[in-house]
Amino acid sequence: MEFNDRQTKVLTAIDAAQDMIIEVSRAIHAHPELGDQEVFASTLLADELEARGFYVERGWCGRKTAFRARKGGVGGPGHAGGPKVAFMAEYDALPGIGHGCGHNLICSSALAAGIGLGEVAAELDCEVWVVGTPAEETDGAKVAMAAAGAFDGLDAALMIHPYDGNFSHTESLAMDAIELEYRGAPAHAAASPWEGRNALDALIIAFTSINALRQQMRPDARVHGIITDGGKAPNIIPDRAVARFYIRARKRSYLDTLVAQFTACAQAAALATDTELSMRNYEGSFDDMVNNEALAGRMRAWLEGPPDEAPLGAGAFQRCPDSFGSIDMGNVSHVVPAAHVLVDVTGGRKMAIHTPEFRDAACSPVAEAALVRAAKALALTGFDLFADKAFLDQVRRDFDAATGGVRG
Repeated sequence: MEFNDRQTKVLTAIDAAQDMIIEVSRAIHAHPELGDQEVFASTLLADELEARGFYVERGWCGRKTAFRARKGGVGGPGHAGGPKVAFMAEYDALPGIGHGCGHNLICSSALAAGIGLGEVAAELDCEVWVVGTPAEETDGAKVAMAAAGAFDGLDAALMIHPYDGNFSHTESLAMDAIELEYRGAPAHAAASPWEGRNALDALIIAFTSINALRQQMRPDARVHGIITDGGKAPNIIPDRAVARFYIRARKRSYLDTLVAQFTACAQAAALATDTELSMRNYEGSFDDMVNNEALAGRMRAWLEGPPDEAPLGAGAFQRCPDSFGSIDMGNVSHVVPAAHVLVDVTGGRKMAIHTPEFRDAACSPVAEAALVRAAKALALTGFDLFADKAFLDQVRRDFDAATGGVRG
């Protein structure tokens, strides 16, 4: 396939920056940071973008390790008359493992795509963003950002995620993170247990009730939790007991129903034990991913196939994995058209994410080659939104059909 002059300009910019991009990926991989502590990663990325003419806002949306970098538009950032496209950068690591989810590759691909598309944004009177989004593994910064309107006005939000295969769609689960806290009254467990009100009993009854609920749950639903405080000593009636749960479902609408049933189980346990219950969401509520068909299809078209038959030659793609977890990109996809494409960084070897093995794979030559290909596909898809009004219109129609036309 032949590229036009502007597409060539985009790809040439990525090729010229390739050594730097890989070094950034390696540096972030070697310096893992937990959510909202990613000072090294966010600073490195923001500095590189600023050095290449991006207007960078650090500590964006009230998160100290978030940033927004913008380039393009006649008169500079904020003055584009054409489409605005964002590449999402994640860079937090996992406790005890490091970059076992490959976020070093996610943020480096966003950096590279931004550099490439940024070369033509101004001449097309369009705008490219690279958005640093912290803490995906915990409370998910994109949840609060989307709710605050941070992505309003964008025409598309794009990102890739490393995986052990190629998939154009990510069917993620909506998720609520709920903490249950029961309060009772302490007493000596042998001498006068009747004077106590056992908070741990309440929690155990809640677990039992929730387990009974599983029989009636749909196959796409998940409930899993742990006890974080179950008492201090076996001869003291526990006056406080706490557990944390994740509740998940394929669609937000069913998750809301499931949370209501979960709440009823928790309340019944308090009633049975004469204890007091308090509930809170201890992390952000993740929405299911709305895959924009046009965007996902275009990303796949740029990537799919062997090197001698496809523009970028990443190998064959499937639609989506059999199962996946929860991602804060889902919240973004309910606000603007979005794609979250999974790219093979293991060379086809089956490998679970969030493992030491995947961490090591995320800094391999295979992964770094995939990083560069993915960055080019991101940039070319963004370019198509800038240059092809029919494609842009199709993206908007697909979003409207999937969401009812509610955009930020």
